[in-house]
Amino acid sequence: MAKKKGDAKKGAKLFKKKCAQCHTVEAGGPLKQGPNLNGVVGRKAGSVPGFSYTKANKESGIDWTVKTLNAYLKDPAAYIPGTKMVFAGFKKKKDRADVVAFLKENS
Repeated sequence: MAKKKGDAKKGAKLFKKKCAQCHTVEAGGPLKQGPNLNGVVGRKAGSVPGFSYTKANKESGIDWTVKTLNAYLKDPAAYIPGTKMVFAGFKKKKDRADVVAFLKENS
């Protein structure tokens, strides 16, 4: 069974509603409570210059891919114990796929 790809337009709406309070996604966007997510797909976790990451995040060894972002966005605290991201996660697969598609489009 083929995996369904996310809808970046729907992901943009979810990002604005659930993520934009703490993150920016535009190139050169400011750091907020969370790091800028432009270019996150293909980047190492804990690597945005100037952002104060937890030790857990910096030492996670994670490379952000569609697969790892999907797992992280399901339950951030379980995926990286010790992260300071307080978001509970996107429980619906479709929502995660949409947000990851939006992030990928901005990478």
